[in-house]
Amino acid sequence: MTDYLPKNTVSIANVDSPPLPSPIVETMFRHRSIRAYKGDPVPDDILTNILEAGVRASSSGNMQTYSIIVTRDLELRKQLYIPHMNQKMVLEAPVLLTFCADFHRMRHWLRVSDAPDNFDNFMSFMIAAIDAILVSQNVALAAESYGLGICYMGSTLANCDRIGEILNLPPNVVPVVGFSLGYPDEDPAPRDRLPLSGLVHYETYQDYDDDAIREIYREREVKGWERYMASERLRKLVEKSGVENLAQLYTVVKYTRESHQGYSQRVLDYLARQDFMNNA
Repeated sequence: MTDYLPKNTVSIANVDSPPLPSPIVETMFRHRSIRAYKGDPVPDDILTNILEAGVRASSSGNMQTYSIIVTRDLELRKQLYIPHMNQKMVLEAPVLLTFCADFHRMRHWLRVSDAPDNFDNFMSFMIAAIDAILVSQNVALAAESYGLGICYMGSTLANCDRIGEILNLPPNVVPVVGFSLGYPDEDPAPRDRLPLSGLVHYETYQDYDDDAIREIYREREVKGWERYMASERLRKLVEKSGVENLAQLYTVVKYTRESHQGYSQRVLDYLARQDFMNNA
């Protein structure tokens, strides 16, 4: 397990009477995003067990305001390929999982139970989105414990309207997160993570000065830049744009203001159409 621990993690040998490492913690430290998959199908019994483990996730009020769409059909995945920004794992992985914020089911239950309906607003979407994200991570961990690989795709939310149309989602259901699922056909190295000192605050939030920010991102600036420069497509974009560091690469090349504003409006418009914006 210690091979997967970050550099600033205390070794087990240096701690008096440490807790024994658990298989789930080892799985967490081994996580990689898998973008190349073998053609082997995921057996039904394993998939069912993964999903059953997933729905044990915490849920606001135990309402479980999410739905999981399991897409195996290749023709359907071909339709999803475009709104998922032409990411090849949509076609190559045998399973695509889409986790949706879902108050449709809950509101139907309220109607048949003659109970007030209070869930047509943005707060309800946030509750359901958190539920969906929690269950997605449970499913991801369960999948990785079986030797399967996953890759989260931000395109699920960015193009939620188009994905929702393809998946035939009713009102009050919105795709939030999704990932490909299958047996890995690659063995990438684990990516770097920011140090705990830059992520964890004790008691209250401790703001950063410039030197602290530089130290927090010091390793990321080197490893992240090297990783992007290893991609011929990204390297050409960088050379064309003239950016000089990783921070500029993020906001000039990858995540522009225009793209984020566009996706923001798309999500807000879809939330309104899906009856999540009745806030008056």
